[in-house]
Amino acid sequence: MNERPNDSIGCIVSECKFHAKDQNYCTLNKIQVTKHESKATTKQCTDCGSFESEL
Repeated sequence: MNERPNDSIGCIVSECKFHAKDQNYCTLNKIQVTKHESKATTKQCTDCGSFESEL
């Protein structure tokens, strides 16, 4: 796993194991954005499919 912040992917979800901890960035090289509606019409219809709990 890459531990360096990816300044192209901002993230404030500190509970994710890929969060940069001391900075509001993701450490992944790429994330997968998913939707949980048949047609995404608002940002509430989308999620980060790359999220993994740090617990």
